[in-house]
Amino acid sequence: MKYVVVLLAGILVGAALFLALLYHNPFAVNQGLSPLHVSDARLVDLSYSPVPGEALAVTNNGSAPVQPRPEGIDELWEPSVRKTRLLVTTLAEAGGEFAGIGIKFASDSESTRLLNAEAIVDSVWHIWLPDRGSLFIDQTENLWPYLRGVVLPARLSSGDSWRGSWYGVTTAGPGALGTGRVTGGSGRFAGVTSEASESLSARAWSASQGPVAMTGNLLIAVDGGSRTAD
Repeated sequence: MKYVVVLLAGILVGAALFLALLYHNPFAVNQGLSPLHVSDARLVDLSYSPVPGEALAVTNNGSAPVQPRPEGIDELWEPSVRKTRLLVTTLAEAGGEFAGIGIKFASDSESTRLLNAEAIVDSVWHIWLPDRGSLFIDQTENLWPYLRGVVLPARLSSGDSWRGSWYGVTTAGPGALGTGRVTGGSGRFAGVTSEASESLSARAWSASQGPVAMTGNLLIAVDGGSRTAD
């Protein structure tokens, strides 16, 4: 019996050390500045809300804290899409005025390596800006800094929630400088090939509801795409 107790204690200590190593991973770097911030490109600056209750539509496989809405929307439970999440949201410009509609598909990637501080998600945005046109963004995101700084503290909290101030750039590629890839669709954006970067600013998160107070931001470098360039 003594040896069993020692074995169990060793397993628990090992698991605790492993979790501590993950949380305090020296490879974890929170990117606080997008390469586009220091470029000479003309930027379209769009914000959106990742809070489910403020979205036009949200769906997933039905097992996530964020419940699909509106009522009756199909869940993504089929094997080919069960690790995919869909967000349909309004987009606003810097002054808060309506800019357009964004549809985001995000899927968990098999290239995730938590020991390397990499929680990888492959995502695609389809963005439509009235009177300007449409464009697509495909990107690789590393959500580990967000999980470490917001989600894990919420789940480890006795209240299953987190409040604070966290900001980070989530886009990690496929561009060599860690930017996403922009492809113009229609209107002023037709034929455009450029870069984009996404970031999150969190203030509150709930283990039962997901994001409670959070803002997302998209910086898109395009010629002639912003109103200041008209």
